Amino acid sequence: MSKIERTLFKPLDIPTNTQKALKEFCRNARGDILRMTTLAGSGHPGGSMSSLEIFALLWSQANVDPKDPLKVGRDRIIVSHGHTSPGVYATLGRLEFFDLKRAVATFRKAGSPFEGHIERSIPGIELTTGNLGQGVSAGAGMALADRTRGIRNHVWIITGDGEHQKGQIAEARRFIRKYGPNNITVIVDCNGLQISGRTDRVMYTDIAAEYRADGWDVTEVDGHSLSALYRALRPEETHRAPRLVMAMTVMGKGVSFMENDAQYHGKALSPDQAASALNELGLTNDLDELAVLRKDIWRGKGDFNLRLPYEILDSEGTPIIYDTDHKGDNRGAFGAALMDLAKMNTDNLPMVFDCDLAESVKTKQFGNEYPDHFFQSGIMEHNTATAAGAASIAGKVVFWSDFGVFAADETFNQHRLNDINMTNLKVVATHCGLDVGMDGKTHHCINYISLMGTLYHCNTVIPADPNQTDRVIRYAATHPGNFFIAMGRSKLPIITKENGEPFFGKKYRFVYGLHDQIREGSDVAIVAMGNMVHRAMKTREILFDSGISTAVFAVSCPHCIGPRLLDELSCYQFILTLEDHDRDTGMGSKMAIAITCFRRSFNLRRKGITQYGGSGNPEDLYRIAGLLPEQVAKYILAEIS
Repeated sequence: MSKIERTLFKPLDIPTNTQKALKEFCRNARGDILRMTTLAGSGHPGGSMSSLEIFALLWSQANVDPKDPLKVGRDRIIVSHGHTSPGVYATLGRLEFFDLKRAVATFRKAGSPFEGHIERSIPGIELTTGNLGQGVSAGAGMALADRTRGIRNHVWIITGDGEHQKGQIAEARRFIRKYGPNNITVIVDCNGLQISGRTDRVMYTDIAAEYRADGWDVTEVDGHSLSALYRALRPEETHRAPRLVMAMTVMGKGVSFMENDAQYHGKALSPDQAASALNELGLTNDLDELAVLRKDIWRGKGDFNLRLPYEILDSEGTPIIYDTDHKGDNRGAFGAALMDLAKMNTDNLPMVFDCDLAESVKTKQFGNEYPDHFFQSGIMEHNTATAAGAASIAGKVVFWSDFGVFAADETFNQHRLNDINMTNLKVVATHCGLDVGMDGKTHHCINYISLMGTLYHCNTVIPADPNQTDRVIRYAATHPGNFFIAMGRSKLPIITKENGEPFFGKKYRFVYGLHDQIREGSDVAIVAMGNMVHRAMKTREILFDSGISTAVFAVSCPHCIGPRLLDELSCYQFILTLEDHDRDTGMGSKMAIAITCFRRSFNLRRKGITQYGGSGNPEDLYRIAGLLPEQVAKYILAEIS
């Protein structure tokens, strides 16, 4: 493997011996790129070859350590155009982050960790990317998280030129300019080509002008000149703005018949073409040997055992108990719990992100008291979802609060990428359901359970009242993983026990996945969620007057309907699910699916939203949807008569 002196960018110019070693390094790495994509029969060799000098220079000179890729205080190198994985793997392999031959032989092979787009599970890679336009936002989040931890480092974000057609990057560069993490450098691989041809013809974008307009320092360099790149990338103590480096490159650089040919953006060479290209580079054609390794079960080292740490708050504090005469909303309980958590964890304050809704989502007080940990993103939800997620894997507990339609529907792609990256983000989605009322159908978030349910590592919680909300927020802050905590807008009564005490009172402790039986009964069971729990209790009272004994269950974790709940429900002659959510994709549908795996019969019916709501008082909207207690009671009586 190549041995290259690590300078940490301290000399003013790249040392001659380092430059010579890097040139040889890049020549060999181009061969690795060709080998792995040809063996896989797919991949993106062209952009990998145009970005190679950037990759090689950064990973060889920055403050990163192949022997300790997760060391605290390291520089961060984020590759936004993740399809250039062959170039990344070749670079990291040659710098001994892992076994290079394994990466070349098993690239894109089922079961191999070396996937078609870069993966965070690979040593040296900060973020799984490939869905273009995410890297600048992620770099912003990581830079700010490191700053709040007192870490002085540099964050380099490498992007393609085509991905700057995406609007999220505009959000990210403004966010970075506002919060001033001037330790950020964005490098654009300007090879001028994308899948459909010349980038300037596919979609006009003046990248440099846009960054300058947002207050960035902009430099243009030859992206294949190691000395010019070194000077452009070298961090400067006196820099007063984030930097953009426009690296002018050639797609397919190093192989004459590949250069400036758009087809090699995403097309591998045939074995004969690869042989010709390797010969042109003066490298050995060992494709047959590697093909044998690829065909056989790889018997090298196993998957990487990287410790990807999650940060949690040390103390959950003392829960706030709201008495039965309290008339408040769940979002207010969230804001109060957040402030209490901050006071109890002053040495490890959470980061809080907001999108121009701090007063409505109850993060304003936190922002006033802890301005260095509060990030007002304005109306830029896509950037915020990615930045907040990335900050959460840079050693911070992170909350992002927004209205449900923005926190779920609008940013689902970002949540999916956060889920893939195993982030540690706590999303508090207020203003969910018809409870939003007057704002109308564009603001009624009624499908968040189905959206979050498609994510494999997301814990979805819908608390029933302010007391349960308080416990849920504390639980999320002191437990690892992504949480999506949904709540409405209106004030709610406190859920009580039969004796009038708060149900979610002093002895209650929230545990993710468990349900709660609020009232006992023998004939009918109503399984309710969120702000429908207190309405289910009113329905129970109406049914009691008709001689029907009704049990009420509260399900706060709709993705965790399991045997214990079903066993408890199996004794009832009739079961109804009740939710302020789309009926066919919400808690009721989860119940129906769970029943199919349970060897008992159930008489199940579902009540929820069946069409978009309009503008109006929430109670009027519930009346139109047939969800008021008297309507639900009438429906049950008709069904069991």
